[in-house]
Amino acid sequence: MSQKRPKHLALWQIKLPIPGIVSILHRASGALMFVAIPFMLYALAGSLSSAEHFDAFRACIANPLVKILLLVVLWGFLHHACAGVRFLLLDIHKGLDLATARLTARLVLVVSLVLTVIIGGLTW
Repeated sequence: MSQKRPKHLALWQIKLPIPGIVSILHRASGALMFVAIPFMLYALAGSLSSAEHFDAFRACIANPLVKILLLVVLWGFLHHACAGVRFLLLDIHKGLDLATARLTARLVLVVSLVLTVIIGGLTW
């Protein structure tokens, strides 16, 4: 080893393949959902407790910033579900060859984004 190793990891120079990006996004979307669960349960409990709380909840989600945050959580859920199905298929040794793995990774990204646009557009 005549080359000197770098002292830091230059993350912006690493080119991950699309399956690696889907894997990282799967973990990030799982963490996002984990963080969002208490807030969603609080909002659900509050909206079901009384009419005044429900009106306050509706006023809160009318804010465009809150709508964008809810769209991000929706994307996280849909991406996590789609990627989870992909990883289950990989676990039973379906789609392990490189071309199929890249295709299914692209499909996960496209399907989760399209479903987010459709469902988010219907509820906006």
